[in-house]
Amino acid sequence: MERIHMADIIPLLPLEIPPKGKSSFYVPCPKCDRGKQKKDRHLNISLAKDVFRCARCGWNGGIFDFYAYYTSTPRSGVLSELKRRLGSDGSANGDKPPYEKQGGTPALTAPGNVTLPVADIDARHAAYSALLSLLSLAPDHQKNLLDRGLPQKAVSENEYRTTPVIGVKVLAKALLDMGCNLAGVPGFYLDSGGQWTFISMRRGILIPVRDAQGRIQGLQVRRDDQAKRKYRWVSSADIEGGANGCGAEGWIHMAGLVRERIILIEGPLKADVVYQLTGQTAIAVPGVNSLKRLEATLAELQSLGMKRIMTAFDMDFLKNPHVRNGYGELTNLLRHMGIHFGTYLWDPNYNGLDDYVWECCLNRGLNA
Repeated sequence: MERIHMADIIPLLPLEIPPKGKSSFYVPCPKCDRGKQKKDRHLNISLAKDVFRCARCGWNGGIFDFYAYYTSTPRSGVLSELKRRLGSDGSANGDKPPYEKQGGTPALTAPGNVTLPVADIDARHAAYSALLSLLSLAPDHQKNLLDRGLPQKAVSENEYRTTPVIGVKVLAKALLDMGCNLAGVPGFYLDSGGQWTFISMRRGILIPVRDAQGRIQGLQVRRDDQAKRKYRWVSSADIEGGANGCGAEGWIHMAGLVRERIILIEGPLKADVVYQLTGQTAIAVPGVNSLKRLEATLAELQSLGMKRIMTAFDMDFLKNPHVRNGYGELTNLLRHMGIHFGTYLWDPNYNGLDDYVWECCLNRGLNA
């Protein structure tokens, strides 16, 4: 039979039929949606990519995972069950599960530029931690970080690294040998020869983006000599000539322990600097209009004792309508969640709070 697609199994499950002409659609997530209101539809089913993912709880996977959950069929028995129900003769790609072992990590067998769902946080943290352990920080990048106010100890502990410019296949192989799973980890993908590799990117500083438990969710890169779009996510979605890549998802970064009052700032590196210079816990959105994952993070922090947010977007929000719109969306979200909040303002000659705080430290003769 031909390869089984998501559209083939939807009619076999207790789900609504996809809207005609749609390549993806939303349904209530069986793990976290109550389904009582129309907005309770956070599970996205991609017919084009044959994957699913919940925007709220993060549940994700491929066709076999989807069918196994809804039918309570052991995953190992899904293929034979689908053959029976779909009338398969077991030929072509139908006699293989969509995942097979390759180099110690699962990989989709479908040809072409397939994008995988994001791996869970523990798999990502393990892979990224192992990757950073194999890389180093160039002297010019270390100086850049120190000049921002980060102490040497923080530079080391935060595991900033210089992007690898050569040997990316060797790095991927080393991680596989260390037992890391690279499938679904943004930045890694299969090349045209079927080998796992890491993306090639412009030289810059790799910045770990961590959750409340200190685990690395993803990586950002601060690109050298770049005036615009200096900060980019490490992502391997839609790599030309590659397959099984994965896109980043705009994760929220946290610097410091959960406290009653937390600063919310734009950019993970700025959050690290503010935390080191002030001792105040800071969380960072990747951009002023990148609030997609913020609600879930704030809800988690509320459950851990956070009571107040102090916003600290760059001072250009006073005159930049793009930034001001993002600030408006943020305050609406905070009100909706019942979170008390305030806004820090400072000398607009220093656009970022990190720059302003560091200048204050220098003027006071403090050694951060």
